[in-house]
Parts: sequence; structure tokens; C-alpha cells
Amino acid sequence: MLDLLKTFSWQEFRHHPWRNAAAVVAVMLGVALAFSVHLINASALDEFSQAARSVGGQPDLELRGVQGQFDESLFARMARLPQVARASPVLEVGTYAITPEGKRSLQVVGVDALVVAFVAPDLMPLPTAAGDKQPVDRFALFAPAQVFLNPAAQPLAGPNLKLQSGLGLMPVNVAGSVRASGRALAVMDIGAAQELFGKQGQLSRIDLRLKSGVNRDDFARSLQSAPDWPADLTLSVPGDAQSQINNLSRAYRVNLTVLAFIALFTGAFLVFSVLSLSVAKRAQQFALLGVLGLSGRKRLRLVLWESLALGLLGSAAGIALGTALAALALTLLGGDLGGGFFTGTAPRLQFSGWAALIYGAMGVAAALVGGWWPAKAAQALPPAQTLKGLGGMLVNPHSHWLSLLLILVGTALTRAPAVWGIPVAAYLSVALLLVGGITALPWLIGLLLDRIAPWVARQTLPLLAVARARHQRETAAVAVSGVVASLSLAVALTVMVASFRESVTHWLDQVLPADLYVRSAASLGASDTVYFSPEFVQAAAALKGVKQLQAQRVVPLLLKPSLPPVALIARELSDPARSLPLVGEPLPVPTGQIGIYVSEAVVDLHDATPGQTFAPLDKTFRSLAQAGQAAEASYFVAGVWRDYARQSGTIAIDRTAFERLTGDQRANDLALWLTDPADAPKLQQELRALAEQMGTGIGDLMEFGTPGQIRATSLRIFDRSFAVTYWLQAVAIAIGLFGVAASFSAQVLARRKEFGLLAHLGLTRRQILTVVALEGAAWTLLGALAGLGLGLVVSVVLVQVVNPQSFHWTMDLMLPWLKLLGLCLAVVAAGTLTAWLAARAAAGQDAVLAVKEDW
Repeated sequence: MLDLLKTFSWQEFRHHPWRNAAAVVAVMLGVALAFSVHLINASALDEFSQAARSVGGQPDLELRGVQGQFDESLFARMARLPQVARASPVLEVGTYAITPEGKRSLQVVGVDALVVAFVAPDLMPLPTAAGDKQPVDRFALFAPAQVFLNPAAQPLAGPNLKLQSGLGLMPVNVAGSVRASGRALAVMDIGAAQELFGKQGQLSRIDLRLKSGVNRDDFARSLQSAPDWPADLTLSVPGDAQSQINNLSRAYRVNLTVLAFIALFTGAFLVFSVLSLSVAKRAQQFALLGVLGLSGRKRLRLVLWESLALGLLGSAAGIALGTALAALALTLLGGDLGGGFFTGTAPRLQFSGWAALIYGAMGVAAALVGGWWPAKAAQALPPAQTLKGLGGMLVNPHSHWLSLLLILVGTALTRAPAVWGIPVAAYLSVALLLVGGITALPWLIGLLLDRIAPWVARQTLPLLAVARARHQRETAAVAVSGVVASLSLAVALTVMVASFRESVTHWLDQVLPADLYVRSAASLGASDTVYFSPEFVQAAAALKGVKQLQAQRVVPLLLKPSLPPVALIARELSDPARSLPLVGEPLPVPTGQIGIYVSEAVVDLHDATPGQTFAPLDKTFRSLAQAGQAAEASYFVAGVWRDYARQSGTIAIDRTAFERLTGDQRANDLALWLTDPADAPKLQQELRALAEQMGTGIGDLMEFGTPGQIRATSLRIFDRSFAVTYWLQAVAIAIGLFGVAASFSAQVLARRKEFGLLAHLGLTRRQILTVVALEGAAWTLLGALAGLGLGLVVSVVLVQVVNPQSFHWTMDLMLPWLKLLGLCLAVVAAGTLTAWLAARAAAGQDAVLAVKEDW
């Protein structure tokens, strides 16, 4: 009997390779997408972690300023502590390297070469000889303007390398290399770096190596509890940078993985449809095996073994394809995937056997879930009736109360908060809503067809189509379940992306009111090194054709060591409701307090409650003072605004108050209103000439943009970031249509005798095909309506719950009706066509002969 079962299954795979290949491909795509996303992100995180350890070394503790830099006088105090074995001072500067080939972002690290080898050996400068016959100058690491480049920065090496500081270009000499990995990095002597960038007396961090036997946690607590401990300093264990990027990118990685599982989810429905077709075609063979002694349980196990085979093949192929896709993406995109978290890194593929097993098991599980119901149908086949062609595919009716319960529980879960920044409850809510909606299909189909039936009572062919669908509503629900699953997810993703894009477009319209924008630094880390001087800003405002100029200062603020810095923007805020895309109305600022306007991410990540004072900003501001200590102030959260540019958070403050508190009159961005906006290109040349006249030498390095150019660039980046989403939509729809074709093929094969009877009653072959096509149109129309409705419900969860909990920004719900209508019409047309094509093979002479088989 075992050999007979093996032969039975093998013949099915052998004679119908294309049909089974569809199910294998569905599982393969789902596993490949999910596994490739995992490998890409895991490889990028691993590379970033290695680079962070290489640059940061392995100290026991790191002392950092909350604003980024602090007075170096603290170094002597730390070095003299009896518990400290070594203290290594570090100055980190973000800048741009200027070569004849162009401009490139570069991180400069100033170190004490006498100590750094013991704390961060990868940062130890390694001098090289100036020529073949020149000896190595081992004192070059102490000389001014000497830099040592890591492998990523080696392409910058040359005789004309310059580093940007403010509006000046400082020539430097490449004297050697360092082993540190990661993005482009240049190491200098700390004194030389302070002099080059005007940071005399400032440090970014102090790395502490403690003596043997000293308890790190007790030592840190004793230091921070001292009455004279500066409030603007943080003492933490190494790894904050890795923790920050991990926390910031976690939501992005999880969302990509969930989107990748869409293909696996719909793939389970395709396995279901393919095996339904297989069981329908072999119904009489199963019945014969039952007569020969094969029990229903063994028939169930037989179909499950077939679904297991499909799952194993699909998962194995998916792991291989996912690995290839990940390697290709890392080569072409550098592990970025549109998120912007790992820009500048080129990670190597880090294959994980355990991850491969887990994702492969998910693919097998999806195939087994898809094969469970066809297996149950094979188990329930009555042998005697099926041998006579009267059994068919039995689908047991069920109560719709379970569906209602799933929908209610899914709705309730939308109110649950995120867990560690991940909307776990929201994702579970989406799953329950989908399952509840799909299981409610028989009730919905019956409800709608009961309303349609009176309209077709006098038309024979439509009456046959609608009557069968009414009385076989469970079967109809099975046939369109794949359509509903794939279409609802496609609709939800379409609405989410359209809502996000439309919200970003409106946001750009509000934040780009000027005619021309000029930027000194593209990255937040370089804002304190690359800037416009007050003299340049005043001269630019006096240029002919400039009607109004507003300068903006951007400063990074470290409010929590475990989170990335927020961006403090000092700008004109005389009318916040007009200057910022506020969520709601601004609150009146109490007398004696300074109003600040925080982005939604600051509210979620830093508990900045509107209408309350924001205490963490006070100590940070005191470290921003250019000379002396800034005056104490109370900062009142007067409003919340949307900022789609910075996921880590943004705080806006009036520029006048910022300058009064800090004395910092520098600027990073200029917004210019022109007398004639058409003069923007001419004014760009004048600003470049002005920079040259003031002796800066960087006239060609300033970045210009008009509102139209910035908007087009931003939307292009948006579309590129969501390209994977668009592709996943297409995969989901394609898999759903495969399911429609397989389902209708299964139904047609099970109804060969029915078609033969209709032919004996006088219906022509064309009329029989019309009946089936009308059934396909009716079923897929119901599936499209159900998928559209369910997709709209899921889209509300994605827009109103998942995105705010994942990325800490809100958006307005926008329904692209034309796109949604096109999706629904395409599904209905495809379903009708596949039903008609499936019927052609079973509605001919063989159907008539099928009726005579029992004569």
C-alpha cells in the first residue's frame, strides 16, 4: 500500500509539473523575499557594529557631552582618578573632503596617539613613506594637517585633498592609514584636529579603561552622583551608537519583513488552490483507494505529504534565491534598502544557517496550512458517491459568529500600544481582520447574491450562474479566498503608500515657501563644522533681487544616550501656524517661558507633552553656549508638527531666542524670497561669487535648490524607498490570480458530469462556457468587493496605527479611487477570463461522455 501511495503522489507531480510549480514558486517567492530582507538588514547591522567597535575600541566607559562636545579640562580630572588605568581623549568632527573629483562626506577623529593604541588599536595611525627612497616619518602623526585614512577613505588620497571647515577649505596631507572599518574616516592628532577646525579646548568623548577589580557600574554611579558632576555630560558603556542605529532601524526592518511575508501569506492560498485542483481531479482515484481499504485519515496524510513536498521544494529554492537577492542588493545598494540608516557602508553578506532554517520552516508551515483544507476534503470524500461522480469537493458550512469574533478582537487590538517600538498588536490586528473577513465570505456571498437573484430570474444563463453560486456559497468562498487575500493586501498597501505620498507632498508645499534654498551641510553631524558665517548671511541678504532672507541653524542634541540625537532647528517662528505644519492649533506660551515646537517623534520618544515644560532641553542648551554658560530658561511645548525628514525627532525654536541663549549666530540653511523667482539661477551665481570674494573658496560647494527641484528629488527618493512595496503588491496580485485560475480549474473538473447534463438538456458549448464565465465574473466581483472593503479597513490600521507606532509620524488618509477601481476591474476581468479558459477544457465532448460513464 505504501508503494502504491508513493506512486500515486509521484504520478501527480510527474504529469502536472506546471501546476505544482505554481505553488512551489509562490512559496519560493515568499521565503526568498523574507529571507533576503533578513540577510540584508542583519549584514548591514553586523557591518555597522564592527565599524562602531573598530572606531570606538573597547573601553569600559565612555564620557560624552549631551550636545556633542565639552571642555577638555575634564580630561585631566578623569585621568587622575585612582580607578582609571587609561583615559583616551577623542574629538569627532563631521565634514566634507574636497578633491579634484568632487565633494564627499568624511568623519575626522582626533586622537592621542600615545594612548589610543591601548583603547582603540584600529585608530592607531600607521605612517607611510613619502617616496620609495624616503624613510617613514614616525613623528608625522603629531604634525599639523596630517591625516591617516581608513580603507573606505583611501580613494580620497592625493596631493590636493582639502577639508571643509565653516566656509573655508583647509589643505591636509595624507601621511598614512588606519585599520578602522566602516564609512570614510580620517584620523588626526587631537591637537592638530582642534586647530584645523577651530575646536581648541573641546572634546567629543573620553574613553576610560578601568583598573583591574574596579566595578564599572559602581564607579559610574559614584561619579554621576557627585555634587560637582556636570549636568551636560553622560557616562555610559560602549555601544550606544550601535544601540541607536538598531533602535532607529528596527521598525523599518520589521515593516519590510512583514511586507515580505505578504507573498508567503498569499502563497499559502495558492497551495490551497493547487491542492484543491489536484484532489478534485483525483477524487475518483481517492474513492477507489478508499474502497481498497485506504482510510480517510491516510488520505488526509497523503495530501499533507504532497503539500509538505511543495513546501520543502519552495523553501529550499526560496533560501537559495533569497541569498542571491541579498548578495545582489548588498552589492548594488550597500544594505540601505531605501531606509537611509546604513548610508555609506558596503557590508558583506552574513549568511545564517539558523535563520535559513527558520525562514524555510515558515515556508513549509505555509504550505501545510494551505494543504490542510484540501486534505480534509480528501478525507471526507464518500467513496461510493464519488465513484459515481456525485461526491465533488465537499466544503462544510460554518457559522459566521467566529468570523465576527475575529473581527471584533482585531478591532480591539488596534488600541493596544507598541511593544519595544514595534506595533505587534497592530500586526496581529491586521492578521485577525484578514482571517475574519475571509472566513466571513460565505455569509457575504449569500447576502449579496440573495439581492441579485431577483434581477436575473427571467434570464436563463445568468440565472444558472447566480443560482449555483447561491447554493454553493462555501465553494464560491473557497474559490475567491485567494483573490480576497491578495487584493485586500494590495488595496491596503496602495492606500497606505498613496496617503503617505500625498501627505509628504502637502508637507513639502508648506515647508518650502521660499523661492531659493541654500544649504551648507547635508548631514546633521557636519552642521557644527560646515556653516555660513554671520557676515556671509548679512551680505547675502543685501544682494540685489533678494526681497527677504531667513537663516536657519541646525544643531544635533543628544537627549537620551540610547536614542539618536534630535535636530534642534532655530528659525523664524513669529507665526508658527504658518511656518510649521502643525498638528492642531499652537498653544499660547506662558510669560517668562520660551516656546518650542516638537515633531511627533519627540513626543513619542522623549515624552514631550504639549502644554508642559520640557526639562531635558535646559541642560542641553547650557552646553550650546558659544562663550560662558547659557542662561537658564524654561522651555514650553507650544505645539506638535509633522516632520517627515527626520525620524529621530526635531525641535523648532525661534532663532532670536536661540541666539540670545547661546550667542551662536551661525547658519546652516538659507531661505530666500526673490523679487523675481525667475532670477534664481542668476542669484546662485552671485552667491557663489560672494563666497569667493569673502575668501572662503567654496563657492562651488554650496548646495542650491528651488522648491520644485527639492520636491521632485524628495518624491523620487520616496518612490525609490517604496519600490519594494510596489513590487510586493504585484507579487500578491499575481499569486492571487494564480489561485483564481487553480480554483476554477478545480471546480470545472469536479463538474464535468454537470456540464454533460447541461449539454444533454440542449445547452450549446458556447452557452456552457458563458455560464461558467458569468460564474467567474460573479465570484470574482464578490471577491473584489470583499477585498476592496477588507483592504480599506486594513489600510486604516496601517495609516492610523502601524505608521505612527513604527515611525512616529501621522498622515492623512487618502483614497486613490482610480487605482483601486483599476485593481478591482483587473481582478474581475482576470477571474472571468480564467474561468472561461478553464471551462473550455471540460465542456466539450468529454463532458458528454462523462455522463454516459454511469449508463
